[in-house]
Amino acid sequence: MIMASAFYSPSCKPSAPGTCKPPTAAAAGGGNGIHALAITRSNWRCRNMATASGGETTVAAAGRRREKKDVVEGEEEWRSYLAPERLEVLRQLEPWVEEHVLPLLMPVEASWQPSDLLPDPAALGSDGFHAACLELRAAAAEVPDDLLVCLVANAVTEEALPTYPSGLNRLEVVRDATGADATAWARWIRGWSAEENRHGDVLNRYMHLSGRLDMREVERTVQRLIRDGMVVHAPASPFHGFVYVAFQERATAIAHGNTARLVGARGAGDAALARICGTVAADEKRHEAAYTRVVGKLFDADPDAAVRAMAYMLRRRIDMPTAFINDGRHSGGDFYARFIAIAQQAGTYTVSDYRGILEHLIRQWGVEELQAGLTGEGRRARDYLCALPYKIKRMEEKAHDRAVKAQKKPTPIPINWIFDRTIPVILP
Repeated sequence: MIMASAFYSPSCKPSAPGTCKPPTAAAAGGGNGIHALAITRSNWRCRNMATASGGETTVAAAGRRREKKDVVEGEEEWRSYLAPERLEVLRQLEPWVEEHVLPLLMPVEASWQPSDLLPDPAALGSDGFHAACLELRAAAAEVPDDLLVCLVANAVTEEALPTYPSGLNRLEVVRDATGADATAWARWIRGWSAEENRHGDVLNRYMHLSGRLDMREVERTVQRLIRDGMVVHAPASPFHGFVYVAFQERATAIAHGNTARLVGARGAGDAALARICGTVAADEKRHEAAYTRVVGKLFDADPDAAVRAMAYMLRRRIDMPTAFINDGRHSGGDFYARFIAIAQQAGTYTVSDYRGILEHLIRQWGVEELQAGLTGEGRRARDYLCALPYKIKRMEEKAHDRAVKAQKKPTPIPINWIFDRTIPVILP
């Protein structure tokens, strides 16, 4: 798991379109305040609305009342998914999970381990290990600082693994209630966690051997992130939870894959790091396939509930698990926004990647073709989702145009992970 946060942040909540066709240019723009290269913690709410007579205080008060109302309605909506008839869908799927999801886990004996990808002193001996480490450090010395920062953020996210299975174990029906349940759902959660555990291990070992990073600062960041946790909308609903994880795992595969490409032979020339990132990306693709299959079955079993759950999550944004990442100097949100800008600039994960994931999942789950079994709310959710990629693309274009006109100069951002060297970033 890594990053899937929405890089777009329109100033106003978009109205649900009536069809799945691309909206007009005016509708697609979505308002007059977009930050395409950074994340804000706000929801899709109008910040700059003006009224003829109310003034700023009235607008703010109205906004707070509207936000409170939306929170209450949102709580009621996702809690409706805990009704026995909805949860029964998940119980009925267990034999299918046994047959179609569990086989996506690799047997331990056939799985790669971190020692396969890095110098092993037991296998190489003292002299061989020393020579291999010198070779690794020489290649690592060519990796640019912005890619190193992205690598650290990826690794920190992977190292915060204890948070993620605890999230899955909050989901009704599928949770591993005892820690050793024999259900297919519980065995999947444990097997998935075991495979994910290797990701942080191998990235941490590479960073340690590279000599390019202040590992004490990196380790403190990991500890803070696990301590601070993460927020997931609809925390007990399997419908919503599996939509979130399907999106996240695809984003993770893309981020590691992009990093592999940028640090490999076509980029910085660090073959060892490219191999590590590519191996982790391949794992994430398998995990993505599993969660995508699960949500696909939920669309088959209850298309109305599934499409509404997907729209619920997208309306609130799919935030990356490291939204609370903190370097100890800035507030979590402030540092997170800076990191997102660095990732966008470096090319490890961009707003276009986010939009591409959404388009892929809409196709994968046949959202545009949904007709039978949809309520009015379901049809509105379908239409909202179908129009959303066009809105995001239009926002990208507008943000780019504004950035060109503004001609902002890069701001040097000191990062303690790289011994306070600075990364020049154009901030929104």
